[in-house]
Amino acid sequence: MSAHNYAVSPADGPIAVTGASGYIGSWIVQDCMEQGYEVRACVRDASNPAKTAHLLDLNHDGMRGHVSLYEADLFKPGSYDEAFKGCAAVIHAGATVGFNRESPQEVYDGCFKENAHVIESVKRSGSVKRFVFTSSFAAVGHPRPEGYVFTEKDWCGDNVEAYKGRWSEEQIAKDRDIAYAMAKANTEKLIYAEAEATGVFEALAILPLHVIGPLIASNNDQPWSWQNHIRRMMQGKPYKGGREGRMLWNCVDVRDVARAHRLCMETTVGGNGSRYILSAADRGGELFTWQLQALLESLYPMVDDIGGEPMHGESGDVPAKPTYDAPRAYCLLAKQELGLETFDLETTVRDTVDSYYAVGLLGDETS
Repeated sequence: MSAHNYAVSPADGPIAVTGASGYIGSWIVQDCMEQGYEVRACVRDASNPAKTAHLLDLNHDGMRGHVSLYEADLFKPGSYDEAFKGCAAVIHAGATVGFNRESPQEVYDGCFKENAHVIESVKRSGSVKRFVFTSSFAAVGHPRPEGYVFTEKDWCGDNVEAYKGRWSEEQIAKDRDIAYAMAKANTEKLIYAEAEATGVFEALAILPLHVIGPLIASNNDQPWSWQNHIRRMMQGKPYKGGREGRMLWNCVDVRDVARAHRLCMETTVGGNGSRYILSAADRGGELFTWQLQALLESLYPMVDDIGGEPMHGESGDVPAKPTYDAPRAYCLLAKQELGLETFDLETTVRDTVDSYYAVGLLGDETS
C-alpha cells in the first residue's frame, strides 16, 4: 500500500487525541477542530472542569469541528478501546513526564511500557490509519561537541561511549533524563515496528524541543515546563533550568507543534517511521537565557524586574559565564515534508507572556 492511502482528512471520520487537556494536547484539539475534525479528547477525569472546561468551550458557534470527552487512563489496558473505535487517526500526546514528582521508573513506565496498551487499542480499533506520537528531542540528543546540529537521523542512544556508563537499562531507575529519553526512543522504535508488522496503520512522530507559546488555560502552566520558566522570569526570578541557570533556548511555538501533529495525519509525503524535530526554524529562534531576558525586557518595558541568568559588566549586559552551545537543531524537515509554516520568535514570546496575564497567572499588566 502506498503512503497516500494512509493519509487522513476530516471526511475519514473522528480522530482521538490522548493527553488532550495538556499544554500541547489542548492546542492539537483546537487546531484539528479548526480544520473540521470530530475530535475525541481522551482525559483521565472528564468531570474535572479545571482540566476539561477549556476543551468543551471550543464547541462554539463558528468552529468547524466538534470535541467530545472520553475518559481513559494510560496505566489501564483497554481503557482507550472505546475512544479509538471507529477513529481514522490517533494522536498520542499523553505521557508521564516527571513534573508531578514521579520517580524515574514511573516516568519510564508512563512514557514507554504503558504505550503498549495504547498500540493494542489502536490495533483493536480496526479503523486507525495513522498513529502520531508525541516523542521528544530527548530521543534525538546525545553527547556531541558544542555547535553540533542535530537532525532526525540522530538518536539518543548514539555515541554511547560518551555517556561514560550512564546510558544503560540500570540507569532508568536512577536518572529521570535517561529514563525519559530512553522511553521516548524505545516507544518510537516500538510503534514503527508494530505498524510495519500489522500493515494496517502508519506511525509517525513529532519531536519537540523547547516548547513555548500561549496557554489556553491556567491548567497548562506545568511546574518546570518551559512556559513556566518564562512566567517565573517575568516575576523577576532567576532562571532555574539548565546548568547554573544558563541554557541555549531552542524555541518552537506550541501552535506549530500542534499543527505539525495534524499535518502528520494528513501528509502524503511522510510515512511509517517518519520523525520530525520541532525546534527553531532558524538561528533566530535560538537564544541564550540572557538574550531571552533582554527580549522580554524590550517587549515589556513597563515591568520593573525581569529575571534570567547572572550578568556582570558596567551596565550589567555581559553574561557572568559562557553557556554551553547546545542543542542546535532546526525544524527544516517538518517545513519541507509537512509544509509547516512557523511563528516568529518574538510573536511566540509575546503571546506566551500575554496569555499568562490573560489567565490571571501574572499580576496586572501595568504593575
